[in-house]
Amino acid sequence: MTIRRILTVDADMATLKEVSKPVEAVDDDLRALMDDMLETMYDAPGIGLAAIQVGVARRVIVMDISRGEDAPREPRYFVNPEILWASEETAPYEEGCLSVPDIFDEVERPAKVRLRYLNYQGETIEEDAEDLYAVCIQHEMDHLNGVLFIDHLSRLKRTRAVAKVKKAARVDA
Repeated sequence: MTIRRILTVDADMATLKEVSKPVEAVDDDLRALMDDMLETMYDAPGIGLAAIQVGVARRVIVMDISRGEDAPREPRYFVNPEILWASEETAPYEEGCLSVPDIFDEVERPAKVRLRYLNYQGETIEEDAEDLYAVCIQHEMDHLNGVLFIDHLSRLKRTRAVAKVKKAARVDA
């Protein structure tokens, strides 16, 4: 497994805005990508990662929303995920993103969703998501459509967030 570079808004905005293409089949090459993505996400550390965030425009997400250092890892894999239903009820949640480092803000999203996807073995799964799971899957699915969580914020907040990331990148260079 390889830890890959996570693209960020300061240098890689054009790639992050690409719409990801559907996956034809879950095969060993795709599983190797998902394994790399999972290791990259854990190393960052984060709880979700879309393939476009490592420069691969494919409809693939990895996620692990288990909490705490002592909690057992619970990796999840989503290939070609789609939301079948979203509740009218919404809920705010403070989100962050590995591609927008050190920026956090509240985003309002549907509180519950029903989704369908292919898992690591290529099996079709349909299930409901709520709470952090619903927030995270919607956040990561936004990435597949070229949308960042800061796109849900006001133009002023979005501009400030990108400027802050760019400034931090210059300081770190």
